[in-house]
Amino acid sequence: MNTQSIQNKLDQNYDVVVIGSGLGGLVSAVILAKEGKRVVVLEKNNQFGGNLQTFVRDKTIFDTGVHYIGGLAKGENLYNYFSYLNIADKLNLRQLNKDGFDVISFDDDENEYPIAQTYQNFVEQLAVFFPEERENLIEYSKKLEELCLAFPMYNLNIGTFADEENFLSINAKQYIDSVFTNERLKAVLVGNNFLYVGQAEKTPLYIHALSVNSYIHSAWRCVNGGSQIAKLLIKELKKYKGEIYKYQEIESFVLDENEQVIGCESKEGKQYFGDLFISNIDIKKTIDMLGERKFGKPFSRRVKSLEVTPSAFTVYLVFKPESFSYINHNIYHFTSINDVWDSYEKETNDWPNTYIATFGSDPKDEEYAESMTVMTYMTFEEVQKWEDSYNVDVNDNYGNRGEAYEEFKRQKIELMINKLEKKFPDIREKIQAIHSSSPLSYRDFIGSEKGNMYGYLKDSNNPMKTFISPRSKVKNVFFTGQNVRVHGVLGVTVGAFVTCCEILGAEYLMNKVHREINEKANE
Repeated sequence: MNTQSIQNKLDQNYDVVVIGSGLGGLVSAVILAKEGKRVVVLEKNNQFGGNLQTFVRDKTIFDTGVHYIGGLAKGENLYNYFSYLNIADKLNLRQLNKDGFDVISFDDDENEYPIAQTYQNFVEQLAVFFPEERENLIEYSKKLEELCLAFPMYNLNIGTFADEENFLSINAKQYIDSVFTNERLKAVLVGNNFLYVGQAEKTPLYIHALSVNSYIHSAWRCVNGGSQIAKLLIKELKKYKGEIYKYQEIESFVLDENEQVIGCESKEGKQYFGDLFISNIDIKKTIDMLGERKFGKPFSRRVKSLEVTPSAFTVYLVFKPESFSYINHNIYHFTSINDVWDSYEKETNDWPNTYIATFGSDPKDEEYAESMTVMTYMTFEEVQKWEDSYNVDVNDNYGNRGEAYEEFKRQKIELMINKLEKKFPDIREKIQAIHSSSPLSYRDFIGSEKGNMYGYLKDSNNPMKTFISPRSKVKNVFFTGQNVRVHGVLGVTVGAFVTCCEILGAEYLMNKVHREINEKANE
């Protein structure tokens, strides 16, 4: 090795190399950079942030994944984690309607059912429609809180999850059926299960609880999009001398003569050497890069057998100025109560049988909506014929997959607008521009297998099958991201702290977190 090669290796030698700049990777990087470690984050695309990414169409900002966030009121769990990362007070947020941050509705019912903030208000708002179920709503609320308290890191505590199998194997639908008698209320309570892909036979109650609990405590919209989270984390990373680079798609690991991992190599042949490596990319791809033998064949085969969640077809509407009143809640709509569970698996002649609509306010006049984002399930199989096409340029999204693909999207958009017209009869005349994305878009920009939204599908019948430890069998390779613990902004943030607890020691890191949070609270 010549002098220049040795110097290049020294220049690119880090304590920690993070592969992928999604939320889990960025949070892990900031935590470790705060500890004085030399950290680099490598991103394959042009934009950092994974599901935090935003894009602009017709001068309007749209989110790819973060449409609202829970737990960000002062002192709540995500607020405290973000406080340690020094970004909590810097976010530009708007609190959603306290009497109904989510509203559940059905074609055959003129009522709109609110999911309210704070458990007391949650019970009161639903008891207006279902007075006979008031006591059951209180019991259900206590159960959700109890389940969430059983996860120590969810509440910034050190410890292991007690009585795992008993908690993890409770089926959400079976539990709700055992508590409530009113079928419509049962549907309403899981009406926002697009947050975790509700399956009647599989979805565990703990996934339902962890997904909705933080929103019930407090629910927020990111003004101008969730990419601000990524930008603030990157700013913190750089404050601690961390580095981050785009267009660095890692294709392989570099091994020494003892077959120990010492580096990774990008598609362009650039090598990054390090002591520790954190994979924030698809775990299956990480296994492929090192080989099943390195991770152990039982683990590798288990992971490769896991079913991923479906993807989404999303329509992005830009409204004409001052034409559509801003709605400060999200809408989850279904054809009927029979469509609430297993929505993406049901064949329907009235597509979509479910959708979620979120709204962006006009920055010039908050009384009006500037935009609407409407999502429904779509499996990768629907777009599989175009799977060999790739697009990672946000400025060139039209036509590169061919006219047949564009026609496919136009047909889906028309069906979506037709469905929206049932709730908003004059919406079509208020639309200035329409854009869309499919599972291919999620696959290319987010890097998830088949464009899946939430990683591996959890199964109450086999709860430990999808358990992924952040510490792999390769001693200096760790995992983070939505498949470590739970998906979502809160779940991924918690997962990143779990990963860093494995590296730094849980007692050391979490004691430091508590100390810093308390110091900030007393300032």
